Amino acid sequence: MLLLSTKQEWFGNIRGDILAGIVVALALIPEAIAFSIIAGVDPKVGLYASFCIATVIAFVGGRAGMISAATGAMALLMVTLVKEHGLQYLMAATLLTGVLQIAAGYLKLGTLMSFVSRTVVIGFVNALAILIFMAQLPELTNVTWHVYALTAAGLGIIYLFPYLPKIGKLIPSPLVTIVVLTVVTVAMGIEVRTVGDMGALPDTLPIFLWPQVPFNFETLAIIFPYAAALAAVGLLESLMTATIIDDMTDTDSDKNRECKGQGIANIASGAIGGMAGCAMIGQSVINVKSGGRGRLSTLIAGILLLIMVVFMSDLIKIIPMAALVAVMIMVSIGTFNWASIKGLKTLPLSTNIVMLSTVIVVVWTHNLALGVFTGVLLASLFFANKISHFMYWKKSFEETSSTRVYKFIGQVFFNSADRFANAFDYKEDVKNVIIDVTRAHFWDISAVYALDKAVIKLRKMGKEVEVIGHNEATQTIIDRFGVHDKPAEIEKVMGGH
Repeated sequence: MLLLSTKQEWFGNIRGDILAGIVVALALIPEAIAFSIIAGVDPKVGLYASFCIATVIAFVGGRAGMISAATGAMALLMVTLVKEHGLQYLMAATLLTGVLQIAAGYLKLGTLMSFVSRTVVIGFVNALAILIFMAQLPELTNVTWHVYALTAAGLGIIYLFPYLPKIGKLIPSPLVTIVVLTVVTVAMGIEVRTVGDMGALPDTLPIFLWPQVPFNFETLAIIFPYAAALAAVGLLESLMTATIIDDMTDTDSDKNRECKGQGIANIASGAIGGMAGCAMIGQSVINVKSGGRGRLSTLIAGILLLIMVVFMSDLIKIIPMAALVAVMIMVSIGTFNWASIKGLKTLPLSTNIVMLSTVIVVVWTHNLALGVFTGVLLASLFFANKISHFMYWKKSFEETSSTRVYKFIGQVFFNSADRFANAFDYKEDVKNVIIDVTRAHFWDISAVYALDKAVIKLRKMGKEVEVIGHNEATQTIIDRFGVHDKPAEIEKVMGGH
């Protein structure tokens, strides 16, 4: 069974994976250079990292067909470290990032994705689509009309080529776009910005480079805050991307294996002078849209990237940036969840607030983690508020025994605990009070505290109080944390100590 699934992951879609891998490798080059510039390091640092991470993750990742490499989100976190301490400390931080991510995998932190609601994922996707589009704007400002014409032609090829009979389904349209626009610009001698203008491409293969830093607590104090931030953002973006690709391909992925895989890939990157990276939503979408599904596509992308920049740099340098801008605009359009715009009219207000808040925070701060944390926090608060309204009560009175019965139904926790405690008429002239929680569930210490408060206050008013109907879970938490049925504790409370 394992052999069959492994064979399927690697060789179930050979032609589609190879062609998609070529497209992804071409799209990775300018991005890796751009992210190196953001981080303040030589372009080869980002290119070597992208090659290494993509190649390693193909074998150890938890999601087939997902592309990992140097990313903008990670590069932004490195700026201060590089500026203040230099490249060697960045390599050390990259190694530590990998160790922390492997530890996260063994601690099964991948399962935390279950706390991220669908609404937050949609907000994250939409924010990334906007950021991908915004990243293309510098290539479309203060340029000649040729750039706009080439970009428009590129988008035309991307969207119309698949409709051609037979050949349209065989070759990914982004690859056709890159080849055609390159040939056109060279043949017609059109002067436009090319990949070669982004920065110098490396001309040698990467070698093993151990960070030249002192291995002591002082170094650890410098790199740990950066490594922790890189590990958290890298895992968050990788797990979110895995969830999105799961949806696009209708398949599952192993999130904890992905955590470990990202860690191993980052350790490998740091060991050859590369920077830390993570999964890339843009390139992963390009891969899927170009027909890539298996691990082979990721491996091809990584190996081809290195071959292209080292051995085919003369060809790569002449690719017009307009062609890659067209591909990334296609990714932006394909990534954005257009149904969420219609949903603004039909979905609940709380759902829309969570989605829009996630988008606004990510786009405003360019911090993916901050946006997701904002979305998760708001979703949790709205959920708690919604659930608290499912707690209500009924009152009845037995005249023969002068007994007031309170029947509680629903969830009692921190957000509904005050309503529980305020449900009682403490001054009512009755001898006995029965609190029936048969159809209620106590979730936390706040709920137990509210019960204690009510029982003790009623007893202080001279009433006999009985609590009945606890389910097993409620009984357990009351036995552990409650005081109303513990004589020694009650004596302290009633005695005023």
